[in-house]
Amino acid sequence: MDEKYNNIDYSRIKIIRSRRRKKTVQAKEVKGNIIVYLPAGLDKNKEKKYVEELVAKIKKRKKREKLNNDGLLQKRAQELNKKYFDGKLEFEIKYVTNQNHRFGSCSPKNKKIRISDRLADMPQWVRDYVIIHELAHLIQPNHSKKFWQLVNRYRYTERAKGYLIAVGMGVDEKIDGKEDD
Repeated sequence: MDEKYNNIDYSRIKIIRSRRRKKTVQAKEVKGNIIVYLPAGLDKNKEKKYVEELVAKIKKRKKREKLNNDGLLQKRAQELNKKYFDGKLEFEIKYVTNQNHRFGSCSPKNKKIRISDRLADMPQWVRDYVIIHELAHLIQPNHSKKFWQLVNRYRYTERAKGYLIAVGMGVDEKIDGKEDD
């Protein structure tokens, strides 16, 4: 394999092939290197595909851990909770790397909010909008008029919705909630 391909540094990857391994593939990171375990009889194309997938999975996990370890998302969400919801909401919030069609989601029953890692590099006022949107779901778990009254107290709501649409919001994402009214 090439030394660099698809932003993968193959000099930091050790591939271990096993005759006992028939179908499973696995990877782990050890001291900055990635060890990939593969069946011995794989052709080079399948090997390359598995290496790319496993390395991408490890990179996503590291990104998610880094984003969640600093506590900044939880702190910001608590500040917005105080400002817009009188600090009454209880919740857990974290970045996730598997939301590709939504910017955020909320499970009101277990009070868990998930924010797409795609938002991490967007302007603060856009992240704030998504956080407020998801916090409002803890009170109003739909996109009713009452829900939008809560969200629209944030002065940059319309601007943030426009920004998210401009950056290529997923097809099934509901920004204005008109389908549910």
